[in-house]
Amino acid sequence: MIIPRIYHDEQGKSHFGEIDIPLSDGGPIGLLSERFDAGTIIFRETPADYDFKWHPAPARQLLFILKGRAEFTVSSGERKVFGAGDVLLLEDTEGEGHCSRAMYNEVRHSIFVTLPDHVTF
Repeated sequence: MIIPRIYHDEQGKSHFGEIDIPLSDGGPIGLLSERFDAGTIIFRETPADYDFKWHPAPARQLLFILKGRAEFTVSSGERKVFGAGDVLLLEDTEGEGHCSRAMYNEVRHSIFVTLPDHVTF
């Protein structure tokens, strides 16, 4: 399973990338990953006019978008839009960070799951 990510390099610049989470046969229920430890779960509603300029992620975390869409911008100026059903790994906890803004005047509902330092994909 391919998951998009935002991460920072040694110079503090943020970039888009991907991680590949290996899946194996889970029998009749489908393919499963290994189990990963998680930290806290945060539910969030973001207003339709949300426009947050440069900021690092407050923690290494998975963002699950339930409703609405958001555009994320990294240091190079590259932009990507994520919406309902998308998962994004935020790892740019240092440096410039990223920008994020609401799209199409939509309220966004999302869930953040923080990740302990020892969890690697």
